[in-house]
Amino acid sequence: MRSYRELFRTPEYTPFFFSFAAQNAALTISGLALATLVYRATESPLLSAVSMFGPQLAQVLGATFFLSGADRLPPRVTLTGINTAFAVCTAVLALPGLPIGAVFAVVFLQGLIASLGGGVSGGLLNEILPKNGYLLGRSVFNMASGLMQVTGFATGGALLALLSPRTCLLLAATLYATTALVLRLGLTARPPRAAGRPSVAATWRTNALLWSSRPRRLTYLGMWVPNGLIVGCESLYVSYDSGSAGVLFASAALGMFVGDLTLGRFIPSALRARLDIPLRLLLATPYLLFALHPGTPWSAMAVCAASIGYGASLVLQERLMELTPDELAGHALGLRSAGMLTMQGVGATIAGTVAQLTSPATAMTLVAVASVAVTLVLAVLGRQVRGEVAEVQTA
Repeated sequence: MRSYRELFRTPEYTPFFFSFAAQNAALTISGLALATLVYRATESPLLSAVSMFGPQLAQVLGATFFLSGADRLPPRVTLTGINTAFAVCTAVLALPGLPIGAVFAVVFLQGLIASLGGGVSGGLLNEILPKNGYLLGRSVFNMASGLMQVTGFATGGALLALLSPRTCLLLAATLYATTALVLRLGLTARPPRAAGRPSVAATWRTNALLWSSRPRRLTYLGMWVPNGLIVGCESLYVSYDSGSAGVLFASAALGMFVGDLTLGRFIPSALRARLDIPLRLLLATPYLLFALHPGTPWSAMAVCAASIGYGASLVLQERLMELTPDELAGHALGLRSAGMLTMQGVGATIAGTVAQLTSPATAMTLVAVASVAVTLVLAVLGRQVRGEVAEVQTA
């Protein structure tokens, strides 16, 4: 499957795609509104960063206790319930006078709920599409995420200039509710992909099995750590320049869109497989420019160029699917999503802490250096694994 026409003719793909796009728009609008609300109330870069990316920190608990449900729960009911819960939580965040502690409690709850969504969505996409269509379908989802972030952050920035952050949160809650309705009406009621009840024991067993393979471990770390650190840089846009934060977020999303479009549609698979390390380096190096405290035009161009490097996740997802049995696809993709989002929350916390002690520009520069270092270390370890495999094959 190589054409978008074939892709959107696949039954269920179109409503699934549009629900995903609406969910991402709601996520970006609510995230920017909440970060702005918290920063105005506290003037803390750390609290602002954690309020926007803090739900990801709860993903580690979800991956530890709930992830077996990714293959053992009916997908339509589960995804509809997740988006309904997000609509309720976002509406609660809009309540006037809600204490900061309560805000972070709701944010944590959102993260726990979301920890199941990545695996259920990824496994369902793997069912809806044929094997040769997964990467193209996943790249379109990633492009939709980029476009909705461009739209969501640009719209969110404009809305915040006209409306209060709480009103923007209510608009995002409405979008989540709409997404739940589209999923309920547009998807077929499918049975769970695996037998058995979700349990903590099943989650731990499958996590251990997936983690036991060294090539899979390195693939997971490549998707989680460099990405998470750069999201930490993104979490400081509001404190770096609150007036231009929407422009920076939109520029980053535009770069991500370009990277996913190019990799998913135009790069041959043989070449694509060799691009993960260059793309992860591209993801970090433009942020070194922030050491010079650039103005909005230069900083927007830097984050746009850097975000092309997010395309590395497509290459690594394709590699993960090659290394994983079909019956574990949902759990493996859920672990990818939960680990990636957890590291994004960790990255935001690290970057926010460094910014609190120094400045947002300094923190972004230092975190980018750390991302480059991690990518280089993983590249060396990956080369060692490939060498060991080659020796076994020739023995």
